[in-house]
Amino acid sequence: MPPRTLASLAHALSVAPDLDAALIALGEGLAEVDRMSNVALLRYDGRREMLSDRLTPTGGTVERSAVETTFDHLPPEKRLTVAGGGQFVDLGDQSEEYARLFRLRPQSEGGWLSLRGVRSDGHLAAVIALYEPKKIFGTRASERFAPSVALFELAFARFAERDAREEAVRTLEDITQRVHGEYVRKLAVLEAQLTEARSGGDPAREVALEREAARATEEARKSARRAQAVEQQVLAAVEQLEKAHIELHRRSESLRQKTRTIYLVDRVLTLDGTIDDPRQLVDGLLSLVGDDMQAQRCSLMLRAPEPDTLYLAAARGIAPNVSEGYRVRIGEGVSGKVAATREPLLVLDVADAQSHPLLRDQYFTTGSFISFPLVYHDELVGVVNLTNRAQRGVFVDEDIERVRLLALVISLVATRARLAERLIETLGVR
Repeated sequence: MPPRTLASLAHALSVAPDLDAALIALGEGLAEVDRMSNVALLRYDGRREMLSDRLTPTGGTVERSAVETTFDHLPPEKRLTVAGGGQFVDLGDQSEEYARLFRLRPQSEGGWLSLRGVRSDGHLAAVIALYEPKKIFGTRASERFAPSVALFELAFARFAERDAREEAVRTLEDITQRVHGEYVRKLAVLEAQLTEARSGGDPAREVALEREAARATEEARKSARRAQAVEQQVLAAVEQLEKAHIELHRRSESLRQKTRTIYLVDRVLTLDGTIDDPRQLVDGLLSLVGDDMQAQRCSLMLRAPEPDTLYLAAARGIAPNVSEGYRVRIGEGVSGKVAATREPLLVLDVADAQSHPLLRDQYFTTGSFISFPLVYHDELVGVVNLTNRAQRGVFVDEDIERVRLLALVISLVATRARLAERLIETLGVR
């Protein structure tokens, strides 16, 4: 199995069919951080104020065991922080005591226990327990593992919302069946009694039974009306849950994209620290922004030796007649104008810009593009161009801010590595 990065973990959690699969993915993510640490999910029963059971990912499966301990066992100040969620709480010297209480797998030479509350619908729903071995040097696993847990919390909320919706539907079905069943039973009894009274020739009893049948029918009608009101309430609650699920999905996608950006930035900075070849480095910089923005066509222009000129340093998906080293005058064309103004250019639909030169380019297949200047310490480094977004997507204003971060990384690396000067020598074009 390939290493579990934040990006791959985000994908695994987004497609996980249930909580067990999400926990297994989280356990694999922890193994990449610290193989000696272990993680468990302690379910919290709010009605009894108890940690009811423990779920532990182990070797591709999830082990379940009862805990049945009150949440009040935690020290008051730490209990409040855990209940608030959002951060790991270190139990310090009390770690081993609480690890035994929660029945966590022991560490051979003792360990540090950290707890983090997981909230759902404004209330504590579970507690993530991270038990790591004691170390004298190095960063704590809880610090490096926190981003992975934040991703898991989004998946947990998705499953909680789904369970709540299914429970609401089951409740509605149970109420409807119970009301209907009671009505049918009462009506059957009254009909039998009425038939008996008619056959016995007792007019008074017959009238009384007819009145009782009428009352039963009215009660059944009122019960049906109450059931209908409950159904409307449940449907409204389900609608709210669906809206919350959509918002949760939006936030999950946003977080997944941010973690992917962080992963790509880390990859480029690692490449900068290990690779000296300017060709590999410039390709890595182009992949950083192209992959993150899902641009099937992109190019990176850098300052050329001659004044007021840019040259094509790297590209993918562009017209075959445009080769590396191709020159563009600053102030001319899209890249040249962006370089001159040092202001990013976002075009939502190129059809609205009839004079745009890209309209004459048969390789321009979508109506949206971004051209962004690369500036470092007030010095122009170059320009990056992005278009042909995957699945005919459209670049929007939010994408400009993401490109701004990526452009800063590219400018920093290109300047520090003297990429414009070194690459032009390897291209052999002056």
